[in-house]
Amino acid sequence: MTTSAIKWWQKAVVYQIYPRSFQDSNGDGIGDLKGIQERLSYVSKLGADVIWLNPIYQSPNKDNGYDISDYQAINPEFGTMQDFDDLLAAAHARDIKIVMDLVVNHSSDQHKWFIESRSNKDNDKRDFYIWRDPVDGHEPNNWSSFFSGSAWKFDEKSGQYYLHLFAEGQPDLNWKNDELRDQVYQMMNWWIDKGIDGFRMDVISMISKPDGLPDAPLPAGNTYANPVSLTTNGPHVHEYLREMRQKVLNNADLMTVGETSGVDIEHAQKYAGIDGSELNMVFQFEHMGLDDNPNPALGKWDNQPVSLLKLKDNLSKWQTELEGNSWNSLYWDNHDQPRIVSRFGNDSAEYREVSAKMLATLLHFMQGTPYIYQGEELGMTNAYNLGWDDFDDIEIINGRKFIVDKEKLVDNDTMLDYVHYKGRDNARTPMQWTAGKNAGFTDGTPWLKLNDNFETINATAALADDNSVFYHYQKLIKLRHDLDLITTGHYELIDPADDHVYTYKRIGDDQELLIINNFTDQNLERDYPVPADAQLLISNYQDDLGLKLRPYEAKAYLYNR
Repeated sequence: MTTSAIKWWQKAVVYQIYPRSFQDSNGDGIGDLKGIQERLSYVSKLGADVIWLNPIYQSPNKDNGYDISDYQAINPEFGTMQDFDDLLAAAHARDIKIVMDLVVNHSSDQHKWFIESRSNKDNDKRDFYIWRDPVDGHEPNNWSSFFSGSAWKFDEKSGQYYLHLFAEGQPDLNWKNDELRDQVYQMMNWWIDKGIDGFRMDVISMISKPDGLPDAPLPAGNTYANPVSLTTNGPHVHEYLREMRQKVLNNADLMTVGETSGVDIEHAQKYAGIDGSELNMVFQFEHMGLDDNPNPALGKWDNQPVSLLKLKDNLSKWQTELEGNSWNSLYWDNHDQPRIVSRFGNDSAEYREVSAKMLATLLHFMQGTPYIYQGEELGMTNAYNLGWDDFDDIEIINGRKFIVDKEKLVDNDTMLDYVHYKGRDNARTPMQWTAGKNAGFTDGTPWLKLNDNFETINATAALADDNSVFYHYQKLIKLRHDLDLITTGHYELIDPADDHVYTYKRIGDDQELLIINNFTDQNLERDYPVPADAQLLISNYQDDLGLKLRPYEAKAYLYNR
């Protein structure tokens, strides 16, 4: 890639906002659009170019907004359409772009389409969803929902089942229906006409279901089977996205990223090919599954640390095999993942900040578009103070119901440990702005219990400390903006068998970057060939001891080839 060929979204850094938990402006305990607008100066100070908003549409909130009942209306909890227009204008005035969440694998069961679809078998919206007759008196196949239990819900009135890969209130849309696709494209163009800057597409790899809807492989002892291998990268998904490109995405200079569960390299090269025929980039999940439970019946639920060798191998694969033909998304945290400093770093008082900076350094020098999830830039941690009565997330609640109560795969305490390590509510606790009441998030009662460490970990403290995690992220963002080598350079892993230190190079025509990351709480020594005139661009310690690496030390050198 030449410098002149760099697209704006390839040098951009995205800041993800979960509106419900970011900033409440009216005291009802729920973050809102006016609250986001109040905090735009904070995002601007960080240096991010783009805000990705989690869903703000009308929704009954069975899955915190990912069950949409009206794609062209704002959830009143978040404000009004005028509030959105004001936010968009205010962001654009600061040269910050807004990317919307697009959720079109499924809708809410309260969407007018589904209300009509279930009204009778002859309704013209019946085929907007996936309905099937019972098989031998039970569900049409053995698929489980990703939120536990069956992926099928029986409708007494019509005597058929509808498919919901997620919650019962999230029926899957039938993308084989031409009219359904046209309705989706019209809605997308409506948002583009309002001036938004792109779409993050929720589980977009699942919109094409396999012909015949066959059973999935069933683990021993399970009632239902995880269908991800069958429901991702389906037979028509690339056809649909190429059609979307022609009918929608070419209508503006947009940033598009697909959340592509189950994606492999081959499909990623199609979803995010440099020919621009589908999307700009994808979120892949392989590195987020490296610490899953070895028992497939437990899925993601575990509390064991990730293997650095596996992490190096996986991230390196995506760096090398997408180079030159497609584009990476770079992320640690998001609304569906626990806090990375608690997961891959060390959230103790001694090492939290230095390990958070190490993880940031490792990610932000790679090729791809980095995403920062709200609070990540503060080193926010998992919320160990949340108990069973505090959780809101349907995945956690259903997981306990089926794994502990029904299947009896683990006991209650073990499951709670797993949730404290991997649960989604770790990322959804309110943003920690101050050490004051409710962390400055709200004057009311927060919709979700606060992490109890907000008095020490908060934005006010971070902004007052020149050595904070926040300013480390700010430096990383500025380096990406200023140094094209971070965007264009070739990736080369150093010492792939080293299970304590992750070191790699970014190589350009006449310059190289060397990025060194100690993944342990130990003092180590490593002898890398650093030229005497190399420039230390960034470090998470105040000095450089050369060959000696302190706990979680990270540093990046720039030098001429």
